[in-house]
Amino acid sequence: MSPSLPGPRRAPARGRRAFAATWWGQAWVTALEDSTLDSGRLSRGRTYARQGRVGPVTIAPGQVRAAVQGSRPRPYRSAVHLPVLTDTQWATLLDTIAARAGHLAALLDGEMPAELVDDARHADVPLLPRPTELDPECSCPDWGYPCKHAAALCYAIASTIDADPFVVFALRGRGREEVLAQLRTRRTAAQVTSTPSAPAGLPAAGAYAAWAAPAEHTPPLPELPGPAPHTAALPAAPPLGTGLSATDLERLMADTAARAARLLTGDTTSLHLSQHEDAARIAAGNCGPEWFHHLIQNTGARPTAFARLTRAWRYGGPAGITVAEQPHAPDPTAMAAARTALTEALTEMTTTPIALRAWRNRLTLTDHLIQLRLGPDTRWYPYLQGADGDWWPAAPADADPVTALTSVWQQTEK
Repeated sequence: MSPSLPGPRRAPARGRRAFAATWWGQAWVTALEDSTLDSGRLSRGRTYARQGRVGPVTIAPGQVRAAVQGSRPRPYRSAVHLPVLTDTQWATLLDTIAARAGHLAALLDGEMPAELVDDARHADVPLLPRPTELDPECSCPDWGYPCKHAAALCYAIASTIDADPFVVFALRGRGREEVLAQLRTRRTAAQVTSTPSAPAGLPAAGAYAAWAAPAEHTPPLPELPGPAPHTAALPAAPPLGTGLSATDLERLMADTAARAARLLTGDTTSLHLSQHEDAARIAAGNCGPEWFHHLIQNTGARPTAFARLTRAWRYGGPAGITVAEQPHAPDPTAMAAARTALTEALTEMTTTPIALRAWRNRLTLTDHLIQLRLGPDTRWYPYLQGADGDWWPAAPADADPVTALTSVWQQTEK
């Protein structure tokens, strides 16, 4: 059991969502609020939490406990229980974290990667709580589920989860140090079983010449956007017939170096791109019509579809491509919360009734040709329906569905 956390703690004074600033902290609050229809007790719980009535919190596998001061002189003993993961689920979760270096780096930096939670959920490992999993307990005589004291405890702990995502791991059964130790074990095992020592290398000029020799019919590469070319001469001139120029090679080298530099900072965005994703990445850099044409030819894509993917990358990177191509069934709680927020916002934006249709991860305003898509990164991607009847990415994604809607609303009102 972990030591008690300092208390009492006072949450921000206003707003029902003010107890959590991060998306994973919000997920904890949402799980609480979606677990009951008793808004009155939730409101009292928020008031208690804001007033600092929640004492020092103790976190242990499967539970969080604290004394909560109610209306009587003696505080009540309140707790919230959460199922711990099985050994099989833990093995799956740890493998998921170890599979991407960026996951662990983000956790150590105090961030909960949305991709990690999404991957775990697809593997049937619920890291963040579902509404049906939170089980309140209190020594008070209130029969509410949860009572206002347990609700106050839930709200108060949200800021702790905000600051340290490893708290969620502890509630699921394993603390920070145990998780890190098991991840180190996995990394060591992977290094031992990795490929044997690499063969001796070749001089760069010889390696390039060997690669370029059989590529006599390679289509010409368009000029890559990037830093200015190097002033030093390349060690070997591009072989005749490859369609490559010295400028092409310098641009390719600059692009490769820039991606390598991002990898060193922990940004693995471009590490696992497919051919068409990487082509969209390059095209999104305003490469010019000639290169755009070459990219379409070399990937075998339809021009309109490729243009749509290019715009999807520009607004959301790899996640934007996923949103454009792969509808999925998201957490119903997130969809319900977004639908409620949008309905409330629309009543203020227009007096005309708006039909809001939901399908999988998409919410569509059919009369206004607007669609919002929930991405794997828990952000909302705004789309507009074009004259061709297809949906086109229309603006950058946002964590708030109302903000995403507002970013394209004026375009349909003109």
